[in-house]
Amino acid sequence: MSETFDFTLDGATVTAQSGETIMQAADRAGIYIPRLCAHKELHPFGACRICTVLVNGRPQSSCTQPAAPGIVVENDTEALRNVRKSLVEMLFVEGNHYCMFCEKSGLCELQALGYRFGLLAPRYPYQFPKREMDASHPDIFVDRNRCVQCARCVRASRELDHKTVFEFSGRGAHKAIAVNADARLADTDVNGTDRAIDVCPVGCLLRKRYGFRTPIGQRKYDHQPIGSDIEAGHPPAAVNG
Repeated sequence: MSETFDFTLDGATVTAQSGETIMQAADRAGIYIPRLCAHKELHPFGACRICTVLVNGRPQSSCTQPAAPGIVVENDTEALRNVRKSLVEMLFVEGNHYCMFCEKSGLCELQALGYRFGLLAPRYPYQFPKREMDASHPDIFVDRNRCVQCARCVRASRELDHKTVFEFSGRGAHKAIAVNADARLADTDVNGTDRAIDVCPVGCLLRKRYGFRTPIGQRKYDHQPIGSDIEAGHPPAAVNG
């Protein structure tokens, strides 16, 4: 059996197993820590920092920070809620997100986080960047306007599809998702059934001819806030690794 130990999370005692991250232990305990780049089937990456918690008073990303005996973790505080809300706001203004017209509306994790944090309008000026779209592939559409640079597609292509279709190019404001071809997604070995397409949390990677198969109003986050499954005691499956 795995070694178990206890730590404190928002005043509650949480039992963790050796090798678990704070987020994994919290999920099993039914405590939701907001996240965007983390995914149950992928190795932790720590890109979005929305899952930041305070560990013995110091900020750490809960998806990468191992749980340890006796640590004191703060997750649900006003200060952390404000930090997470600000991060989500910045993701909205740094891209071009048109939720009402997006095929991913109601299934989008960024949109769902905005609702969970009560985001009505960002406090920061919109950047309106010029970003490219790629509809060259017969089954997959890429809209970089909606990319939040979570690297889920990069990791899933490597870890689940055993390919290297996606990667980042550029730095800073010029950083963007790229493909392993001179220009077009159609020139790569990506397939319409690849898991890299499934794990995109927003409307950046979409399968063609699938949009609106589930009507708006019947989608995952239309009635229940993001994280409700964890809080109801149905945590994501453990990361295989």
